[in-house]
Amino acid sequence: MNEEKYQFHINGMHCKSCELLTESELKEFPNIKSVKASLKTNLVEVVGDFNGKNPEQVAEELNPVLVKHGYTLSVGKQEKKINWSEFKIAIPITIAFVVLYIILQKIGIVNLVNVSKVSYGTAFVIGIIASLSSCMAVVGGLVLSMSATFAREGDKVKPQILFHVGRIVSFFVLGGVIGAVGAVFHLGVIGTFVLGIIIGLVMLILGINLLDVFHWTKKLQPGMPKFISKHAIGVSKLNHTLTPLLLGIVTFFLPCGFTQSMQIYTLSTGNFMTGAFTMLSFALGTLPVLALLSFSSFSIKKSSKSGIFFKTAGLIVILFALFNIINALVVINILPPIFNF
Repeated sequence: MNEEKYQFHINGMHCKSCELLTESELKEFPNIKSVKASLKTNLVEVVGDFNGKNPEQVAEELNPVLVKHGYTLSVGKQEKKINWSEFKIAIPITIAFVVLYIILQKIGIVNLVNVSKVSYGTAFVIGIIASLSSCMAVVGGLVLSMSATFAREGDKVKPQILFHVGRIVSFFVLGGVIGAVGAVFHLGVIGTFVLGIIIGLVMLILGINLLDVFHWTKKLQPGMPKFISKHAIGVSKLNHTLTPLLLGIVTFFLPCGFTQSMQIYTLSTGNFMTGAFTMLSFALGTLPVLALLSFSSFSIKKSSKSGIFFKTAGLIVILFALFNIINALVVINILPPIFNF
């Protein structure tokens, strides 16, 4: 094999999930030996036998498998233009969301802000945002790949059901386990405060990343260790009837900042059932979009209005982050209770 090394600029990456998905998709090419993507540099390095093709030809050959996920390869660096006009629509929508939620809070229908805990309603809303964001790119990619594989074998429905059942059940059970582990450590007021600040900061970074304005914040986003995520994705390569079920279970360990922020919070609950229902609420929030993706290859990133959506979602997530940070400060009496609607 005549090995050649090429380096391309990759456009459209937002988080650690994007790195993993890019590497997973490109490794499927039979002539590629290794792939290494970097969110920090927005570069991807591929090594393989390309029969002497020039970089432009190789990029053209590789692009189709990435375009469906919203990524593109280019030989030269492409200057990213920020569409500031999208904020003119995103900000009013965000304000309307805040006003609506305060009204619902006032009349007691929802309880999204609580000085001592994240409610199941909050977890559900965060799940909805996460399912539409690039943060769940790997899960979406696995769903698309699995759908295509089993559709070729003539089975379109059963694998999807197994996947989503595996995902929901595992989030419930593993969320409960994390909550129970938290009870063992007896976090106390200070421990709860520290975890609250960590959750707030993680979500703040996620929200800023969704705005797609400051590239440097993408480097700060935490992620599951890559070797764990790669082993999790390896399950998708198994050819077995129960593969979709196992695939749904391992999504709990994939690199999604939203999932990890909820897992951190669950640890602070110190209770099996609270942890279980928190992660269940989050998983149910992700269900509608992931189910839609299973059967229709739906993707918000392909929409002409995706920029407006992501900026709106980013602003909402930033508000959740600030609420969480303020609530953490309330817990240790640095601030008085603020959100008494």
